[in-house]
Amino acid sequence: MARLGGMYGPDATFLGVPRADLADPASWAGTDIMIIGAPFDGGTSHRPGARFGPQAIRCTDYLPHDASRPHLALGVDPLTDLRVADAGDVEMPSGDTELSLRRLEEAVHRTCRGGAIPVILGGDHTVALPDATGVARHVGWGRLSMIHFDAHADTGDTQFGALYGHGTPMRRLIESGAVRGDRFLQIGLRGYWPEPETLDWMAEQEMRSYEMAEVVARGLDECLTEAFAIATDECDGVFLSVDVDVVDPGMAPGTGTPEPGGLTSRQLLDAVRRIAMELPLAGVDVVEVSPPYDHAEITAFLANRVVLEALSGIAWRRKRDAAAAAGEAGATGTGSAGVRRPEAPLLEGRRPASEN
Repeated sequence: MARLGGMYGPDATFLGVPRADLADPASWAGTDIMIIGAPFDGGTSHRPGARFGPQAIRCTDYLPHDASRPHLALGVDPLTDLRVADAGDVEMPSGDTELSLRRLEEAVHRTCRGGAIPVILGGDHTVALPDATGVARHVGWGRLSMIHFDAHADTGDTQFGALYGHGTPMRRLIESGAVRGDRFLQIGLRGYWPEPETLDWMAEQEMRSYEMAEVVARGLDECLTEAFAIATDECDGVFLSVDVDVVDPGMAPGTGTPEPGGLTSRQLLDAVRRIAMELPLAGVDVVEVSPPYDHAEITAFLANRVVLEALSGIAWRRKRDAAAAAGEAGATGTGSAGVRRPEAPLLEGRRPASEN
């Protein structure tokens, strides 16, 4: 299928990066990162509107759409250090769920086969099923782990009698074997769902779910460190799925099923950056942005920055690895290799030599 562009708006790309047509391999040869829009909200159980999420994530910024975003903390520019392209939206009619999911899975798998990491902009969380399945078909069935940020487990058996919906994708992934249950990490769960029977099923699959009370008691960094060890054991790649409702609705109101008491936006951004810096990401999705329920675009701003943090972490990791392979000094610090740590003083190393 030829490039659609924007399904619900103009053909704008993510912060001005070049366009790509997945049906024309020459248009994206050598691409490192492929942005794919998944404008689907036919799986929502409460408030709709996530079909407008991809457009909002692509466009919400106060800086020029010039395909450049120098990262202060990491010293990289992910949109220039990486070859990033935008394939536009996959045509996903909300009235035909199975067709929509098949089309998205094929777009993701084609991206992986072409050597790029897919970054999918949702859309409701139903899209995680084709997103991770498409990546698993490339990485290897059962060789892909999942790190899933969400207020909800999304492990329901059915939703309104249907197998597909934003409350069921994680169960479908585990049932299919695309992602092993014992390599499925969930962070930020809270509230009053799922019911005990579903929790029992999750335990039987050996999932590891970090409810917010545990995150608060142990600290997010400690939970992440533990999750990373599990995610990289007997797996060749990690899929990162971020539902913006993992963040407290005071900081991310534009979503379909808000649940008070979540992470702060700062915590999420730091966590996503760390994941991309430390783990072999094979795919990313950012979902459940519902612009009609947003206020002053703050949820769209957050989702845009989640994408940028992921891309910046990937760029930093590749820069570090290249420096290490070349045997350059400072490859793990702020030395001559130019690979800076985010916790280093911002202006360190920028003074003229005569002043050092």
